Amino acid sequence: MDDWAKIRQLFSTGQYSKREIGRLVGVSRGTVDRALETDRLPKYQRPAVGSSFDAFAPQVRVLLAVTPTMAASTLAERVGWLGSASVFRDKVAGIRPEYVPPDPADRLVHEPGQQVQCDLWFPHEDLPLGHGQQGAPPVLVMTSTFSGFFQALMLPSRKTPDLLGGMWSLLQAARAVPRRLLWDNESGIGRGKLTEPTAAFAGTLGTEVKLLKARDPESKGMVERRNRFFRSSFMPGRVFVSPQDFNEQLASWLPVANARHSRSRRARPVDLIDQDRAAMRPLSPVAPDVLFRNTVRLPRDYYVRVHSNDYSVAPALIGRLVDVTADLEQVHVAHNGVTVTSHDRAWARQLTITDPDHVIQAAVLRRQFQSLHRHHRPQAHVAFVESASLSDYDDVFGVDIGPGLIELGRLA
Repeated sequence: MDDWAKIRQLFSTGQYSKREIGRLVGVSRGTVDRALETDRLPKYQRPAVGSSFDAFAPQVRVLLAVTPTMAASTLAERVGWLGSASVFRDKVAGIRPEYVPPDPADRLVHEPGQQVQCDLWFPHEDLPLGHGQQGAPPVLVMTSTFSGFFQALMLPSRKTPDLLGGMWSLLQAARAVPRRLLWDNESGIGRGKLTEPTAAFAGTLGTEVKLLKARDPESKGMVERRNRFFRSSFMPGRVFVSPQDFNEQLASWLPVANARHSRSRRARPVDLIDQDRAAMRPLSPVAPDVLFRNTVRLPRDYYVRVHSNDYSVAPALIGRLVDVTADLEQVHVAHNGVTVTSHDRAWARQLTITDPDHVIQAAVLRRQFQSLHRHHRPQAHVAFVESASLSDYDDVFGVDIGPGLIELGRLA
């Protein structure tokens, strides 16, 4: 490249002949001529040669015309290819677009207050859940598409009441509701169709919960990039003693993360969030129903089940209907609208959580029951059966056996 540029520079001055230019540059006269023949940088090009794939290309094209998505390995088997698998894949990738229609992705324009992307992130390291158990509970992440401002909260589970409770908690912290909450096909939110509690949640807040179609990563890539950011920036070097500790450390880190400059937006998310929320809806005056609910008749063992865990209830209510509700933090049991028992919700699974007072109350009720039945035990009665004379049956059926038969019976 340097020789080509030097030759053309010397020749443009008009002071040197081609022979002198060749001597100054250190090349032959023919090289000088070739350098002056083109106005573009000379580039070495290897002459095209045939490929072993060329003999199989017509058969591959016939198969792709019928089934454009046929895998390269299947194509190689059908046409009898015995060469390199990687070479065959590269050749097929070059001709497949001629038979598969393109799937264009439009450039998205995000307006203020329009949309918040939601997703679940699972930490790659387990943390203590209590009672000797460890696990990686889901973390709900919500990212505004206009400002890039994001919120996050670890949830006890990925069931519908917890997902709705997490969204409501983060929306309350934001003090605004976007026009649309975008979700992937999460089973707790809906697959193809919203679950009934999710539809009621959207209706109460006056927003739309939109489910993405399959294989559409461009529509939710922003929140998924946040998930990678959690893994690379939040998790390293941190130690967590409980899910509550995780949420506390996360809450203190989020303001720092949202203060980072965004090159695509040319601003910091924390500087854009006010404009974003100004275009959102205000919070609904009526809170949506995001609780786990169940009504059961309290059994003799005086426990109710909430998300795989059993919680004790005052045993005086055995046999009566009780209303069980649970949010992200507590479990409440009520009877006739009055709360009779409350427990802190456990993050571990398959536990039996007992209030010691309930055990004492059960022991007192058990002694009372046994004493009552011991003092009022029913007495045994002997049943007497009256026996009738045989002559009474003769009178009933009108049988006259006569005095001779009577005497015969006596002799016998």
